Amino acid sequence: MDRFEDRMCKKHNQLLELFCPTEQCVCLLCTVTDHKSHPVIPLKEEYEVKTAQLGKIEAEVPQMIQERKQKIKEIKDTVELSNKDADRKIPHGGQVFTALIGRVEKGRNEFNQKVQEKRKSTVKQAEDLIKELEQEIEDLTNRSSEVKQLSHAEDHLRFLQVFRSLKDPPPTRDWTTVEVRPPSYAGTLRRSLDQLEETLNMGMKKLPDAELKRVQQYEVDVTLDPDTAASQLILSEDRKQVHHGGVRKKLPDNPKRFTQKMYILTRQSFSSGRFYFEVQVKDKTGWFVGVARESIDRKGLTERTPENGYWTLYYYKDGLVFKDNPAVRLPLRAELQKVGVFVDYDEGLLSFYDVEARVHIYTATGCSFTEPLYPILCPCPHDYKGNNSAPLIISPVNQTD
Repeated sequence: MDRFEDRMCKKHNQLLELFCPTEQCVCLLCTVTDHKSHPVIPLKEEYEVKTAQLGKIEAEVPQMIQERKQKIKEIKDTVELSNKDADRKIPHGGQVFTALIGRVEKGRNEFNQKVQEKRKSTVKQAEDLIKELEQEIEDLTNRSSEVKQLSHAEDHLRFLQVFRSLKDPPPTRDWTTVEVRPPSYAGTLRRSLDQLEETLNMGMKKLPDAELKRVQQYEVDVTLDPDTAASQLILSEDRKQVHHGGVRKKLPDNPKRFTQKMYILTRQSFSSGRFYFEVQVKDKTGWFVGVARESIDRKGLTERTPENGYWTLYYYKDGLVFKDNPAVRLPLRAELQKVGVFVDYDEGLLSFYDVEARVHIYTATGCSFTEPLYPILCPCPHDYKGNNSAPLIISPVNQTD
């Protein structure tokens, strides 16, 4: 009653008891005047409709808040992962650049030394030539004096005796072709820079090798789980090899088994820390390797993407792809024979390596690892000619010096 005037139509001074779709509350007289052609309903009916809508909004708002809180967490987690990666990379990069600076300084010192040696050699050559010239000048000066003295001699016998020794000049060099050529330091600098470039290139080639050696320290011993193997797959007795058998076998029903896809998991799973394993893919024209979370769909045809719990590297004939959405196409590795797979569970990082070439292939970061991870393999089928019949082999790590 305190706000009774708000319930009255200001135009007709009647009680507002109806609702018009124009989003206005109206009185009975409004329905025969300004709102004559508008459909109206009692306020209670509109109240119930809006109440239902309000309930929906009320239910949606907490969900929207939660989604945004989750997004904040994801962003913070990404920043934390970035910071951890930066903290790890900065000292490693510092070591690399320190080594490179050392090589540059060594190259500079070697260049300076070569320039100094050339300069000393040029100076010594000049000094030796000057010394030889001065000696000849001295000999010639002495001869000139003797000739001058002899020219004033009146003793015929003495003149002839001395002239015999003067008629042959002292041995001297033909100096018309003798010169001191200043050394070319530009060539020295060019060779030093070329040598430095070669050294740096060798150092750059060693970086992936050093990185591979680092991740190989986290090698784990894994074996294939026959309870997960699709019916077409054949396993070796030691559970280290798998290939396509060509026909479906009748196997016991098992909730862990893949029935629609030709996949197999290992017995071992990992829920934290770092782990690394290698798979031989030699002589194959199709395969994929990687990791998968425990709850993946094993009975359907789910697409093999990170959103569905798969992080895999796929090869078929002439294509190398990291299966994502969209797929990431990678440069084809010639003669790719063995693939190394490294996972840092806590940092959400997955890397693949060409083991024989000791080259990094691809790294996926920001991966959402929230369940136990299993190494996963697929040898892919072979054709009627037997192409791709070679097995995938889980191989022991062979670290080189």
